[in-house]
Amino acid sequence: MKIGFLFPGQGAQFVGMCKDYYDKYNCVKDIYNKASDVLGFDIAKMTFEGTEEELCKTKNTQIAILVMSLAIADLLKQNGIEANISAGLSLGEYSALIYSNIIGFEDGLKVVQKRGTYMQENLPEGNWSMAAIIGLDDKTIEDTCKKATKGFVVPANYNCQGQVAISGEKEAVAEAMELLKEAGAKRAIELKTSGPFHTIKLQEASNKLYEALQDVKINKISEKTVLKNIDAKAYTNEDDIKRILANHVINPVQFKSIIENMIADGVDTIIEIGPGKVLSGFVKKTNKDVAIYNTNTVEDFEKIIAELKD
Repeated sequence: MKIGFLFPGQGAQFVGMCKDYYDKYNCVKDIYNKASDVLGFDIAKMTFEGTEEELCKTKNTQIAILVMSLAIADLLKQNGIEANISAGLSLGEYSALIYSNIIGFEDGLKVVQKRGTYMQENLPEGNWSMAAIIGLDDKTIEDTCKKATKGFVVPANYNCQGQVAISGEKEAVAEAMELLKEAGAKRAIELKTSGPFHTIKLQEASNKLYEALQDVKINKISEKTVLKNIDAKAYTNEDDIKRILANHVINPVQFKSIIENMIADGVDTIIEIGPGKVLSGFVKKTNKDVAIYNTNTVEDFEKIIAELKD
C-alpha cells in the first residue's frame, strides 16, 4: 500500500468544521491554540461559532481550512499514518507544503493569512463568477470560452476528467455556460465564489504575495514529495518556490494531472485531509481502482484508522 494525501481548497468550508475533532483530541486542540497564537485571533471560535458569511470571506476561509487540514494531518501522523507524496487544490498546496516541512508551520500560517487577504482585497472592479463545466473535454471548453463576447472568461481549474471550472466576468461566464451547454456539456453549475481566481486578473494579488513570500524560509526538500498545481510535477530543490507560489494565483490549477501523476507514482490509497469530500469525487472519476478516504468527520477518521493502521 502506498498512501497519498490530498488537501482541499477554498469552497470546502462549513461552520463547525473540525469541532468534533477539537472536542475529542487534545493534539487537534493544541494545533488550533498554536495557530491562534500565530494569527493573533481565536481561529477555533471563528470556525466553530462564527457566521457562514464571515467564514466565507476569502481572508478567513483559507486560514480556517489550512488549520483544520494541518490538525488532522498531525492526528493521522500520531496514529502511524503518513504519506510521502501529497498535493492540494489551490490553497491546499500550502497545506501540503507545510505538512511536508518545505514551509514551516508559523511561516505557512502567516503567508496564507496574507494570501487570503490579498486575494480578497485586490479583486479588480466588476462582477466576477466561476462555474463548473461537466461532461466536456478540456479543449472544447478552452475553445468555447474564446467564443464568449461579453467579457473575460477562461478555464481556471482542471479538476478531473470531464470537469473544468471556468472563471471571469459574470456576464461572460453566464454566456460561456450557455455556449458550453450547446456544445454538449452535461451540466454547467455556477459556483459560490467572489473573484476571478487563477486568472491573470489577480496579478496585483500575485505581486503582493510574492513580496510577502520573501519573508518565508523554504526548507530543503528531503523525503516528502509535493506535486505543484501549476504543472502537476514534483517540487525540487532547484525550483524558485516563492515565484511558483505567486504565479499559482494567476494560473490554472492542473489537478486532474496531479491525480494522474500521483497514481502513476504507485499511489493506491488516497486520503483527503480537511473539510468536504470534493477531492474524493475527483479521484473516483479519475481511477475507480484507487482506495479513497476522506476526513470530513471524526467518524470518517476512525474508519481510516480501523482499516489502514498497521
